[in-house]
Amino acid sequence: MDIINVVLADDHVLVRDGIKALLEDQQGIKVIDEASNGKEAIEVITKNKPHILIVDIRMPELNGIEVVRIINSNNKYKDVRTLVLSMHDSEEYVIQAIQAGADGYLLKGASKDEFLKALHTVAAGGKYFTGDVSSIIMNNFVNGGIKNTPKKEVVEDPFNLTKREKQILNLVLQLKNNKDIAEELNISRRTAEVHRFNLMKKLDVKNIMELNHKANEFQLV
Repeated sequence: MDIINVVLADDHVLVRDGIKALLEDQQGIKVIDEASNGKEAIEVITKNKPHILIVDIRMPELNGIEVVRIINSNNKYKDVRTLVLSMHDSEEYVIQAIQAGADGYLLKGASKDEFLKALHTVAAGGKYFTGDVSSIIMNNFVNGGIKNTPKKEVVEDPFNLTKREKQILNLVLQLKNNKDIAEELNISRRTAEVHRFNLMKKLDVKNIMELNHKANEFQLV
């Protein structure tokens, strides 16, 4: 990999500008796009196919953990690596990020050298968790808290989704609108709307956030 293409997702412009300024001086790293919320992050990733997404946890629309979960639950983003950059070092956030499939977790107070080390490690296919975060992971492994999370037990689909409904589900989780879904599946926009309505009704969800949670809970994607 000659150039590491990076997308930044953070709802604070100053934070994104700071990271961009840091990376602009680094040879072999290029910030190709930005996002100010979780929904926009998915749209930008779908468009640009970056090597790494650097994502904050606290964002509107979809939070960073939900974005990481969507990326790791869809084969379309299999080449996108995720590095969570957060001010939160609480055990709850760390474990949720790992369970969602994050490749790294770094605190915003980290030094420039550690940030670059984490970026290069994740880009090379490795995992990077800052010292305090590593302690949380180790404690949970010792206590049996998360050691079985990489492989989930297969859960039978209780909703009996059809093949078409699963296609619609995947596209909705990519934040595709009805027009995009219709074009991708070669169906009418009205048909796409009906499928989407029926899917939300069958899963008893009201919005994309609830849909994402249920899809992951029952391994529907």
